Amino acid sequence: MPYPPSSRIPPGPRRRSLLASAAGAALLTGCSAGSDDGGTGPSAAARARARAARDSRGLLGHYDAVLAAHPGLAERLRPLRTQVAAHAAAFEEGTTATATASATASGTATASASPVAVPAGEKEAVAGLAAAERALADRRAGELLKVPGELARLLASVAAAGAAHAYLLTEGAR
Repeated sequence: MPYPPSSRIPPGPRRRSLLASAAGAALLTGCSAGSDDGGTGPSAAARARARAARDSRGLLGHYDAVLAAHPGLAERLRPLRTQVAAHAAAFEEGTTATATASATASGTATASASPVAVPAGEKEAVAGLAAAERALADRRAGELLKVPGELARLLASVAAAGAAHAYLLTEGAR
């Protein structure tokens, strides 16, 4: 014969469940993403986006220099150049003049500051372009953990495209 329930246990939630729920809610609200700059100047994400836009523009300049020096490569390089231009536009979409000026003032504007020296041979020019694509893709992949979600997804996508460009440029040269 089962024992009847004790009349001393009040109906409703218990004190332990309420305390656990309150502690869980406090932990969840403590994990919200806040500004990392204290309200002064552009955020780290805005600076990273501006840097990525500038790097894409620098790579675009490299494509333009190779195409100017070797017009015979136009059919092969134009589709890749078009994608690099789209990447630059995607990064520039979320930048502000302040973030770009701040990133430039900090000395990180080396990608587009110097003109690209293009080798005389087409094979060497394409190899240099592949190396530039690969280096930029690697640098972007290294930044993924330092930026917030949406920018990290964009960086990952563009880094993957850059790695694919490097592969296509390398394999096409064989």
